[in-house]
Amino acid sequence: MPLKIIDHNSKEYNQMVELRKQILRKPLGLDFSKEDLEKEKEDLLIAAYEDDQMLGCCILTQIDPTAVRLRQMAVKAGLQGKGIGRVLMQFAENIARDRGYKKVCMHARKSAAGFYERLGYAISGEEFTEVTIPHYNMEKQL
Repeated sequence: MPLKIIDHNSKEYNQMVELRKQILRKPLGLDFSKEDLEKEKEDLLIAAYEDDQMLGCCILTQIDPTAVRLRQMAVKAGLQGKGIGRVLMQFAENIARDRGYKKVCMHARKSAAGFYERLGYAISGEEFTEVTIPHYNMEKQL
């Protein structure tokens, strides 16, 4: 399963936006604004593929010189629980580490917190609501 960093506004990026829309936004009755997508120009956009089909994706956004925020983690419907998310996370952590970051943090959906805990992330703080559903702040030292 090839993993790669993709370019903003590329054909692959459009696939990524569509996958995120289907998995993360549409079930909540939400969409992305032009401004949301424009802000991703400086982010690390990561995707997992099989042939030309995107299986999963995530985004790393720098929050300070030592930390990145994992955002928009999505795995294609029907493929969740097959290890794609775990491989994506390992790849994202390795990229972050290689670029000198010491910590990955995220706003994790409550429903996904167990997945991230199994990968060594810890909940920090109280549950909060974001995009209409419960989330936790989670982080991991690299």
